[in-house]
Parts: sequence; C-alpha cells; structure tokens
Amino acid sequence: MNVIEIILLAIVTFIFAIDQFSLTEIMYRPIVACPIIGMILGDVQTGLVIGGTYELMMIGNMPVGGAQPPNAVLGSVVAMIFAVKAKMDINAALGACMIFATFGQYVVTLTFTVMSGLMAKADKAAEQANPKGITAVLNTSMCILGGLFAVIAIIAYVGGVAMSGTLEALAANASWFMGGLSAAGGMMRFVGFAILLKIMLANDMWGYLLAGFVCALVIGNIAVLGSATLLLVAFLGIFIALNDFRISGLNKKIAEGGMSDGI
Repeated sequence: MNVIEIILLAIVTFIFAIDQFSLTEIMYRPIVACPIIGMILGDVQTGLVIGGTYELMMIGNMPVGGAQPPNAVLGSVVAMIFAVKAKMDINAALGACMIFATFGQYVVTLTFTVMSGLMAKADKAAEQANPKGITAVLNTSMCILGGLFAVIAIIAYVGGVAMSGTLEALAANASWFMGGLSAAGGMMRFVGFAILLKIMLANDMWGYLLAGFVCALVIGNIAVLGSATLLLVAFLGIFIALNDFRISGLNKKIAEGGMSDGI
C-alpha cells in the first residue's frame, strides 16, 4: 500500500468529482481520467484500455435533471484499482466497478438534495448583489461532492489492495463467478453504444452502421491492418461524411440556380 498513491488518487478524484458539474466537464470522462489514474497507479496502458472501454459504456448515459446515471468518476477509479491493484481481468473489473458507480449515483443525488436547502442563501446573495455569498454556496457544494468521492476512492484503494489475494484466489477457485463478471463487463460497452444509437440513429443511417460492422470485421481479420482497425474505420467514416457534405452542398447550389458553365 503506497501512501503517495493514496494521496494523489484522493486529489484527482476530488478534481474529477468537481469537474463533472463545475469545471471543464472533460477531465472526468473515463478516456481522460483513467490514463491519469493509470499514471498514479503505475500502469498507463491499462488506463488507456479501461478508459476507452468505459467511455463506450457511458457514451449514451447522460443526466437528465435530477435523474443521474451510474457515476463515471467512481466507476473509473474503482475499475482501475481492481484491474491494477487487485489484478482482476479488465472486463471483470469493469463489471465489478458498476456497483460503486451506482453508489456514486446516490452520492450525487444526496449532494444535490443537501444543496437544494442552501439555494435560498444563493438567492439571497443574488438579491443583495453579493457575489461572495454565491461563491461560498458553490464552493460548499463542490467541497461536499469532491470530499465524499475522495473518501470513497481511498476506501476502494485500501480495500482493493487488502483483498487482492482473496480476489486472485476467487478467480482461481470460482472461475464461473469471474467469468460472469467478465461477460457482464464485456457486454456493457455494446449496451452503452446501443443507448446512444437509440437516441440519435436515423432510419437512413442503418446502411452506414452495417457497413461499418462489415469493414471492422474485414479489416480486423487482416494481420497487417488488424491493430489499426478502429482508426481505419474512423477514417472511412470521415471520408463518407465529407463526401456526403460535399454532394449535399452541390445539390443545394444546383437547386438554387447557383451553378454556371455546365458545372
């Protein structure tokens, strides 16, 4: 157990907790947060893998008013701790971290509930043209949320390190259990992307979606290109988007009578 790791983990968790509502709203995203946590825990590569996978899991989960999805900050922290410190399989770590991510959802709701009672102070400060009073309310909210998340992150770190031997024994003696967690964790990235598609997929886009799956399968089975499958498919998608934009622009100009000289 490393005291420096615990302190740094508590600090970045505090910042990520605040960031999801009050700062850049970018740093807390798993694809950014997990590599940072990986640097603290000494395994950046695992941070990149978990960050990319977790980003797909939560890409379609957005808070709507008071309804909060499983919290990505605690999920990212705990998944990294389980994968690096408890030496769990990445998919199993992602499956297990959802318990903490769901708990984080209630922590956010609790913080919002507490702060709703302090909003009257912010309203009063606004009526009195007192920016310091408004700032004090905002700082209180951020300190409560960041502090709670930092404490949970420390508990998760200490528990993950202490139970690493137990979890390894469980993986060896109850492979069916870890296999179930791995299957659940591996499935969640597809569920997250499916939620996003349900929101934004138009009927005329189904052809592009299916073509993307075909391209991924074909390119992924070519030994020379397999490692760059996602990047190559992304470039194909960019090409299709740019070409569609160009054709749409030309059709619009033709419809408006803006073309001349037979072009």
